[in-house]
Amino acid sequence: MNGNRFGRLFQVTTYGESHGEAMGVTISGCPAGLELTEEDIQRDLDRRKPGQSMITTSRGEPDEVTINSGIQDGYTTGTPIGMVIQNKDARSGKYEPFITAPRPSHGDFTYSAKFGTRNWGGGGRSSARETVNWVAGGAIAKKILAEHGVELKAHVNQIGDIRADDVTFQDIKELSEENEVRCADPDTAAEMRELIDRYQKEGDSIGGSIYFEARGVPRGIGAPRFDSVEARLGQAMMAVPASTAFEFGLGTEAREWAGHDRNDEWEFDSNGDPKPASNRHGGLQGGITTGEPIYGEVTLHAPTSIPKTQTTVDWETGEEKEVQVVGRHDPVLPPRGVPVVEAMVALTLVDFMLLGGRINPDRMDGQPGKYDTNYHPTRPET
Repeated sequence: MNGNRFGRLFQVTTYGESHGEAMGVTISGCPAGLELTEEDIQRDLDRRKPGQSMITTSRGEPDEVTINSGIQDGYTTGTPIGMVIQNKDARSGKYEPFITAPRPSHGDFTYSAKFGTRNWGGGGRSSARETVNWVAGGAIAKKILAEHGVELKAHVNQIGDIRADDVTFQDIKELSEENEVRCADPDTAAEMRELIDRYQKEGDSIGGSIYFEARGVPRGIGAPRFDSVEARLGQAMMAVPASTAFEFGLGTEAREWAGHDRNDEWEFDSNGDPKPASNRHGGLQGGITTGEPIYGEVTLHAPTSIPKTQTTVDWETGEEKEVQVVGRHDPVLPPRGVPVVEAMVALTLVDFMLLGGRINPDRMDGQPGKYDTNYHPTRPET
């Protein structure tokens, strides 16, 4: 199976299945000298983990991370960072009816058709549980970016047909973690919660979207065509389980704007440098960053695991049957998807900054040849 690695210089390679022994990720390309602890990773894992509220799956996973390599005395060494998250609450029995009778709109049949076998417990490799690895890698990427003046944040901006008003970046940072929906508009968050509760009581699910924004990204990173920032962001966002659309800047609304109105005219900033007078392009022009905030959103469809009766076929018995997908499932995905989207934005941007020479790929202090550093191990006193 291919497709388990993301990134060029900052490479994330993952393994694990939903009901396997553990999930794991290896990070190659993290510069040396980054102060890093398991607590730095755990903060974001706790935002993604199941069982946070009544609108998330009740699966009881602590998602505690263990760093197995790449750290010495609290600093990265430049070697691969290995992390493991044990699966503690896997219950595969409820998935036995679907071993040869694929669940509607899941990857069950396509995986079996491709490989002739599959890990069926909890959806195996196709489960969104695998994103725990992405969030672990993204936590490191976010810390590197923060050291270089880049900050990013996301929030839930729509559930069903309920859409939040536009909010500031500061609002997203301060308010999005104050409610279970992770929406930075508190009044709209309450409406969203009511809608989610209604679908959950009906044994159904509902979709939504996540808005993200990154600030402090330097101008001049990315490349036209296949290595444009939006192309790579699109790959990252469309890899998120249940994603059906990605947009940046005006997004799909751009089809309603005339060229004269959409175009970002140029003006001088306080330093005398050219800057866009507006930012309808979402911080990207010609595939390259302008230095303005990068923003966009990703749409996630409704969770496919629902207890309502649906129809499937069993290729082993030749029967058509009515089934219910019982178990512990989210009625909506964006609230737990926020740290996943943030992670993929961070992984994309840190890779571009390494590729563009904005971050020294060897060491965080950018001092090649210097060996006597404050993060170098010292000889124990005798």
